[in-house]
Amino acid sequence: MTGNIINIKDIEYMDWGHGDRFEAQLGAVSSRIGARNLGYNITVLPPGKRAFPFHNHRVNEEMFFVLEGKGEIRIGPETYPVAKGDVIACPPGGPETAHQLINTSDNDEMRYLAVATSMSPEIAEYPDSDKVGVLAEFSGKGDGKPTLMRYIIRDQAEMADYWEGE
Repeated sequence: MTGNIINIKDIEYMDWGHGDRFEAQLGAVSSRIGARNLGYNITVLPPGKRAFPFHNHRVNEEMFFVLEGKGEIRIGPETYPVAKGDVIACPPGGPETAHQLINTSDNDEMRYLAVATSMSPEIAEYPDSDKVGVLAEFSGKGDGKPTLMRYIIRDQAEMADYWEGE
């Protein structure tokens, strides 16, 4: 194996989730193989779960390839069945491009490869909860790890004036 190759059996997973609806294992791939402009991970969803809230990206594009299992994807106002072998494009845009993968199985895991451009900063919208997020990643503080910034507000929330307190 070289630094640019990893076998799927060698991926290490971290637990991810929130509450009763969101649960997954995320397996980092891109950071392990030196990717620079794309982010990749393997996501494993238990039965009845989803990994992320319904959201859209204004900057980055995502693609999902279903490796195992079945479920559904919400895209905008529609819901579509998905199964092993399906490839799904989620281009940047407004709420009409919002998306969310859900494992609809009663017993089986759903496993998919997620690939996304990694331009920063990013603006994400969450139509189900009326939130907007500004997400950015900056070069590390000398330790090699990136600095992450995530600022999430309710849609139409007022921000402080730029000059306030100066």
